[in-house]
Amino acid sequence: MKIVVHEFKLGDVEDPMIYAAEPLYKWEQSEQGQWVMQNAIETPVYYLGGDPYHWGHVVRITAELDEKNVTYFNLRWGMV
Repeated sequence: MKIVVHEFKLGDVEDPMIYAAEPLYKWEQSEQGQWVMQNAIETPVYYLGGDPYHWGHVVRITAELDEKNVTYFNLRWGMV
């Protein structure tokens, strides 16, 4: 099952890929990020898109987890 495991917003920056690098790295080093990296079926993927409501960008990290790990993730970190 593929779920969004983390999401954050960026302002209206000139190069969002550069500005997204630090928050992505910090998430990967966090307890949540390390758990997802270890338990994901495939390597998690991030998507960068426009955020029309805030005139900026939104970054979403998705991961494919088995049903048991999706339940654990939702109970532990509360993302649905």
